[in-house]
Amino acid sequence: MTRRPFPTCAASLLLLLACVTGLAFARGDDPLPVPLAQALRSADIPASGVAVFVQEAGARKPKVSFNASQPMNPASVMKLVTTYAALELLGPAYTWRTEAYVVGRLADGVLDGDLVLKGSGDPKLSFEQFWLLLRSLRARGLQHIHGDLVLDRSRFAPAPHDPAAFDGEPLAAYNVGADALLLSFKAVQLTLVPDAGAAAVAVLTEPQPAQLDVLNLLKLGNGPCGDWKDAVRADLADHGATARLVLTGTFPAACGERIWSLGVLSHPEFVLGVFRRVWSELGGTLKGGVRDGVVPEGAIPLASIESPSLAEVVRDINKLSNNVMARQLFLTLGAENGGAPAREADADAAIRAWLKRKGLDFPELTLENGSGLSRRERISAESLGRLLQAAYRSPVMPEFIASLPLTAVDGTMKRRLHGNGIAGRAHVKTGTLEGAKSIAGYVLDKDGRHWVVVFLVNHPHAGAARAAQDALLQWIYDRD
Repeated sequence: MTRRPFPTCAASLLLLLACVTGLAFARGDDPLPVPLAQALRSADIPASGVAVFVQEAGARKPKVSFNASQPMNPASVMKLVTTYAALELLGPAYTWRTEAYVVGRLADGVLDGDLVLKGSGDPKLSFEQFWLLLRSLRARGLQHIHGDLVLDRSRFAPAPHDPAAFDGEPLAAYNVGADALLLSFKAVQLTLVPDAGAAAVAVLTEPQPAQLDVLNLLKLGNGPCGDWKDAVRADLADHGATARLVLTGTFPAACGERIWSLGVLSHPEFVLGVFRRVWSELGGTLKGGVRDGVVPEGAIPLASIESPSLAEVVRDINKLSNNVMARQLFLTLGAENGGAPAREADADAAIRAWLKRKGLDFPELTLENGSGLSRRERISAESLGRLLQAAYRSPVMPEFIASLPLTAVDGTMKRRLHGNGIAGRAHVKTGTLEGAKSIAGYVLDKDGRHWVVVFLVNHPHAGAARAAQDALLQWIYDRD
């Protein structure tokens, strides 16, 4: 039998220090907080699959740095790079405009020509805002359009986008691609309303493009709500000039009303369909179809609408982890840096130039679309930690931190860490993909000190890392 030597005094002292300070040495001299190490073991996630960085705001050295230089897939935590860059490069008050021009003679409510809609990449051109734009056109005397609806989408370069490529879910609203004239996230919002009396499920659609037919074959179920989306299905099929969305499966009555958002049609067809529907309701007509183009010389501006401020947009992106809005913002950075038509490479260059000016060297950084909905994007925990430290010292710090989900209060952290001291005291962005689960942000500990925290997990069992994430946040809050 091989005998193990007794630990040296120095080793014993090191182990004692680990117990006193609440640190466990999972690998060599790299420390992990004991509650975190225990939670990782319970989740069957090895230390090699995680990276952790914890540092007091403004401090020179981290308190915990574990695998911190390792490039990792951050999932939606990559949105922190895009949104912080945008706040500094564009300013919190930056806005987007969507404009309407008439081409041809307009008299007595009749336009003998085309109506041009020009997009600027607005990440939040909602159905309600679009309705107000069309109301403004009617108020300014336009009623009957004898030409086409022309869409100027030239601010972003056209790029092939397969909505099924990422995860085989082509109708998932998060898989919608970027577009300079993105309307209502190119998604219909289906409100499922169980009617126990009629033993049926009603479906309310908003907006409903004129050429989209929704066939509701849903059945009302009696079981628990659970993961209700696993029991329903949507299929989209073209039928000449129309498209049919077929809904099948069973929806439990116990769910109450639920929202189901689905990305349908192409960008031009979606805009055309919503335009036709609303324009008709407003008493207008459109004789032509839809086509791409640019605002021609001599076109007359008739109406426009302005987006919410960037500060509000960034809040939606980070609180709700909106991938489509993040893609829009990413390309906007490219358009402002390199001009139109913007490509993802232009946005990448804009962010790297900004990082260089700030003295932030992230050699491992790999950007694809700036949203984190990517298998390619990479960054290290240390780089994210340095980014968060820079943001803490930035003039846009209040807007940036306020955009992050607040534990037990809102966004993607609303249902987490209730009933203990850390509730409402940590602004933390979350990220989840198959094989990746991440958090990054700021914790205000019980003594009023702010801490930067980054915790990245890349492992097949990453989906089980939530308890470990919460344990790390609680450990930071409780620190003496």
